[in-house]
Amino acid sequence: MEIVPTKKFPQRDAAAFAAFLGHCRDVARQKGRPQLANVSLRVRHIDPLAVLQSIYEPGQLHGYLERPQTEEAIAGAEAVLEKTASGPGRFAALREFAGEVLNNTIAIGDLDAPMAGPFFFCAFAFDKDSADEAFPAARVFVPLWQVARRGGECLAVANVLVTPDAPVELLAKRVLAAHGKFSVFDYAGIPDPGPAPKVVDTTEADPQAFEAGVTEALGRIEAGNYEKIVLARAVDVRADRPFQPLETVNRLRERFPSCYCFSFANALGGSFIGATPERLARVRDGVLETEALAGSAARGQGAREDAHLAAALLSSEKDLREHGHVVASIRQRLEALGLSLELPAQPGLLKLANVQHLRTPIRAALNGEGPHLLDVAAALHPTPAVGGRPREQAVPDIPALEGFSRGLFAGALGGFDHRGEGELVVGIRSGFFQEETARLFAGAGIVAGSDPAREKLETDMKLRALQEAIQ
Repeated sequence: MEIVPTKKFPQRDAAAFAAFLGHCRDVARQKGRPQLANVSLRVRHIDPLAVLQSIYEPGQLHGYLERPQTEEAIAGAEAVLEKTASGPGRFAALREFAGEVLNNTIAIGDLDAPMAGPFFFCAFAFDKDSADEAFPAARVFVPLWQVARRGGECLAVANVLVTPDAPVELLAKRVLAAHGKFSVFDYAGIPDPGPAPKVVDTTEADPQAFEAGVTEALGRIEAGNYEKIVLARAVDVRADRPFQPLETVNRLRERFPSCYCFSFANALGGSFIGATPERLARVRDGVLETEALAGSAARGQGAREDAHLAAALLSSEKDLREHGHVVASIRQRLEALGLSLELPAQPGLLKLANVQHLRTPIRAALNGEGPHLLDVAAALHPTPAVGGRPREQAVPDIPALEGFSRGLFAGALGGFDHRGEGELVVGIRSGFFQEETARLFAGAGIVAGSDPAREKLETDMKLRALQEAIQ
C-alpha cells in the first residue's frame, strides 16, 4: 500500500483531496487498473452502530463488530470491492484478494490512528462448501464508508475506487462532504424505528430431532468415531411486522457488554446478527490471541447459588473433559504453524448475564512475519467448541444429525486492516433475520456422559437471550 505523506496535501479541503485523487488517477493510468483511494480522518466521538443505522440500506452489504466492554467498534457499509470463495482454499483465496487490493491502494490522512486504512470485512460460513442461499461460503469486502472507535479515538474512513478517467473534483467534494457529516454526526437525524415487532409464531421443524440427534451422536462416540461433536437447534420465529435487526443488536450490546455484538448483511435484505462470547483469533501489536470456550452452566439467582454453580462447573468431569478437547485441538493446530503458546494450566470462568463458561485464554508472539490472521483462522476453524474432535471425523456427521444448513452460524466473522491486524469471532448466540422472519440458533457440545434432555435445556438457555432481545 502506498502511503502519501499528509504534508504533501496539508489542507483538508476539496482542492487538496482533488489533488490527492488526481495522483491516484495518474497511478491508475500508469498501471492500467483502478486504484483504491483511502482517506482516514480522526473525528469527534462517534457510535459506529448508530452511524450504520443511519446509512443502512437493505440492498447493500454491511459489516459491524463491537465489544462494548472494551469500547471497540467498527462498522462499514456499501461494498467498493468484494470477493467470494468456497472450498478448502477459501481463507487463502480471500487473503490473496486482500493482498492484491493493498498492492493497488493509495492512502492518506491519520494513518497512525487505530483502525486507519482500508478494513476488510469477512464472513466465513461454518461449512467450507456451504450451499446456504443467504450467504456464500466466504466473503470479504472493502466498504465505501467505515467508522471506528478504539482507545478513545474515533475515525471516519472513505474508500474510493479511482479509475483512469475518474472525475476527481466531484469525488473529492463527495468525500469531504461525507467526512464533514461524520465529524458532527447528528444522531437526532436517525429515523425512529417505531414500536418493536411482536413475535406471533415460534416453530421448530421437529422438536424431537435435537434429542434424537444427541442420542445418535452418543452412540457414535461410544463406538469410537470421535470424542466430541457439537449439535445445534434452529428455531424459526415470525413477527407481526418486519424485524429491526440493528435495534436488536443494540439491545444485545446493552445486555451483554462483554460479548462481541455483530451484524453482517447480505445485500438481499437479510442480516445475520448476534452476541457471541467466543473469539476465534485476534492479531494486535505482534501478538496472537485466541481462547478455548467450552463447558457451560446457568447463572444463579443470588451470589450463593451463582458460586455453587460456578464451583460445580469448575469440578465437572464431563465439562472439563469437553473443555480439554478444545484446548488440545487449538494447541495442536497452532503449534503446527510454528507458534509457541502461552496458556494457564487450568481454565477459568467467563460469566455472562445468563450463562457461564469454562475459558482458557491462549497467546502467542508473532515473530517477524508470522502467520496472517486468515492463516490462523484456516487452521482453527471450526474449533471443537462448534464442530467436534477429531474434526475430520465429527464435522461431516453434523448436517445429517442436525437436519438444517448452518450458514454463518458457528462461522467466522470480523475482519482485518492493511497491517494484518484484526479480529475474527465465532458466530454463535445468533440468528438470521429477513423481513418479518428469523431463524435463531444455539448449540451444545456432546461428549460421553452427555444427557439429551439436559443438552436441550442448555440450548433453551442460550436461545433465550436472542428471543428476549427481538421484541
